[in-house]
Amino acid sequence: MKVRLFLSLLATAAVLSACGQKVPSPVDSVDTHIGGVGVLLQPTRPTVQLPNQLIRWSPLRADLLDDQVADYPLTLTSHRQQSVFGFLPLPSEAAEGSWWTIRQVYDDEKTTPYAYSARLDGCSIRFTTAPRTGIAEVTFDGDGGLLRFNILQGGEGDWALGEDGALRGEESFSGIRVFTYVSFDQPVIVVGSTPSGRNILLRTDAKTIRVRYAISYIDTAQARVNQEKEIPGWDIDKVCRDARTAWEKALGQIQVKGGTPEQRRLFYTSLWRCRERMVDISEYGRYYSAFDHQVHESDLPFYTDNWLWDTHVCLEPLITILDPKMEEDKLRSYVDMYSQCGVVPSFAVIWGDWAAMTGNYAAVWMADSRAKGLQFDLETGYQGVRENSLQETLLPWRNGPRCPLDDFYDEHGWYPALHPGEAETEPMVSLPWERRQAVALSTAFSYADWAAAQLARELGKTEDEALFLRRAAFYRNVYRPDKGLFWPKDKDGQWIEGVDPRYMDRAYFTENNAYTFQWDVKHDFEGLFALMGGRAEAEKKLDDLFRIPLSMAKFDFFKILPDATGMVGQFAMGNEPSFHIPYLYNYLGSPWKTQKRIHHLVDNLFAATVSGIPGDEDGGGMSSFLVFSMMGFFPVTPGIPVYVIGSPFFEEASIALPSGKHFTVRAKDYSEDNKYIRSAKLNGKPLDRSWFTHEELLAGGVLELQMDTEPNKDWGKDNLPPSNINYRGL
Repeated sequence: MKVRLFLSLLATAAVLSACGQKVPSPVDSVDTHIGGVGVLLQPTRPTVQLPNQLIRWSPLRADLLDDQVADYPLTLTSHRQQSVFGFLPLPSEAAEGSWWTIRQVYDDEKTTPYAYSARLDGCSIRFTTAPRTGIAEVTFDGDGGLLRFNILQGGEGDWALGEDGALRGEESFSGIRVFTYVSFDQPVIVVGSTPSGRNILLRTDAKTIRVRYAISYIDTAQARVNQEKEIPGWDIDKVCRDARTAWEKALGQIQVKGGTPEQRRLFYTSLWRCRERMVDISEYGRYYSAFDHQVHESDLPFYTDNWLWDTHVCLEPLITILDPKMEEDKLRSYVDMYSQCGVVPSFAVIWGDWAAMTGNYAAVWMADSRAKGLQFDLETGYQGVRENSLQETLLPWRNGPRCPLDDFYDEHGWYPALHPGEAETEPMVSLPWERRQAVALSTAFSYADWAAAQLARELGKTEDEALFLRRAAFYRNVYRPDKGLFWPKDKDGQWIEGVDPRYMDRAYFTENNAYTFQWDVKHDFEGLFALMGGRAEAEKKLDDLFRIPLSMAKFDFFKILPDATGMVGQFAMGNEPSFHIPYLYNYLGSPWKTQKRIHHLVDNLFAATVSGIPGDEDGGGMSSFLVFSMMGFFPVTPGIPVYVIGSPFFEEASIALPSGKHFTVRAKDYSEDNKYIRSAKLNGKPLDRSWFTHEELLAGGVLELQMDTEPNKDWGKDNLPPSNINYRGL
């Protein structure tokens, strides 16, 4: 670990020197390679971009164990999805027969949030970025070399070198088009191209050449405008300094003291990843929307690329604290999308609504934002989430009108499940992998409908409020008392038999098993605990969650549930539905168990290494869990403006709020052994509850936690955090 830390510091120092910067800041603690080798599924990408901006530059390769770069895409269009416009410098002696397929072996790679550099065969490259524009510098070993440009996606695309010496590119993917305008500070000539026009090879005789480009979703002319506005000259060092300054501002909003160097790297790397998306794709008074395939006139930002199943849990709540104005712009963008296409998106990606995963989590996001005072067109937004719940199909990975299974849910209050081996009867169900996910739909839409009820109440729609509160209780229909778990039920009201709750797959649940979804009732923990037989029995079940073994070979388990990584007993740290679960001891009057469990999970499953993330990071989904948890609190129920106290990893974490105030968590006598809270004060007054409100956070001040080696089992055992289906505000 000491060697890796030393190398990381050397890399940071090198990039700092390249940008003409010397003063360390939180951005210097970011290690973009953390998680670059996936535990089982997707690795992270060391993207270079500005906070929440359009350009995302990252080498095209399998992961950090892959020592070859296939291309440097000019931008990643959506998190972990399509990249467009491949660029790769090649040595002048590259064989003609290999021009279009050759990969470059890289070495001495250095990445930061704001800059990239690497040594390639026959040349070196460095890159930095502005919002919609990037600039690269290539230095060849000899006098000149080759510059290859590829179309990366399967749709139409071509390149053309104009008389002005600039390269114009157009690429189609997923039903939309993207454009680029590429300038060079040295002359280039075309030496090769493919008949389709999808590939072009340029030659320069210059030892060093700078390549400046801009991206537009409107047209090539707008791409040129974007470039001229953002990088009018060739000073790559200035662009780099400006990019670093933007990250210093974003990451500097939270200042931590104490902790180990590795903990600081984990924390600030996670905070950096929380600003990858959504991204603003507006282009100086205009933006293209794939939700109606029109160019709109607007001076306001237009944000896309949000995977709400992942991000509603804690990423959106984190940005609500750090940048509420941007959060309002994101919500406004969502409402505009609904106005443009008639559906509030599930995953609002650059090419439109991707009907991924389950649930109606836009309702949760909107309810949480309104509970925390954010402003947007609530009437229109509510209309959209109401239609999502009552008029659209609830099936996973599907958009469109309702099917008979949805009608059954409305009438009976649970999504009907199939028995093992029973053939699927509904053609709209996504087969063979996703299937009905019947139990998870029943719990997910119960929570979303509760959130819709909160919005209806604010709008004075009393009939809608009553309707959605009734539907918010549907989760009770799939609770099986003799098993103590949520359980699949068929259309005749009979429980499905012959299935093991540890290994139930997407026929019944989403990416996780019955033990994870046992706690998927964030809006009504009081009701859930009552179903379980009271708080004492619920606490026993929560203890057991972390202790019940798989009793199956891991390679067999992951064939069934490949997303349920980072397993601790039946708890899956590597997937979003689990994130709130360690904090539920606070709702049971035993917050000391949360304090112990959070440290156990973070200390053992997260590390500042290339394999140090226990599951898919999902562009801020998992990183925001780590940011909150290391500060010492967590938003368990989006929609109820309350934060539950865990156990901090720093002596102090201070948030600079947009109002100019600061909210600080101070852990007195904190050490690796002193993870338990002996007592607490909020602004100097004793705090006997293990939670605080969003209003208290916005007021600023200090949450002081007296840490100890031994747990105080009396602190926080009473005055428990609210979670009740009839919640009506604090």
